[in-house]
Amino acid sequence: MRDAGANPALHLHDLKHTGGTLAAQTGATLKELMTGLGHSTPRAALIYQHTTSERDKKIADALNLMIEGRLIVPPAADPDGPSGALIPA
Repeated sequence: MRDAGANPALHLHDLKHTGGTLAAQTGATLKELMTGLGHSTPRAALIYQHTTSERDKKIADALNLMIEGRLIVPPAADPDGPSGALIPA
């Protein structure tokens, strides 16, 4: 990484954590994350996902809309489970 001019404190594995977190924020399913990160278990894939304050705010805002009845969660069409997409009511 140093040869590429990167910060010496940055490790290649840091990029994997960043990629896992960003992919999860797009709404990727756990199975998609497992495949993308090259993991065979959910536990391994979850290690590479981290919360962000931006995502926490989006979740809180969506929960408020659900409580107010202004947001519905559509039934999952994906056999791997819900994609996490929310639709305004």
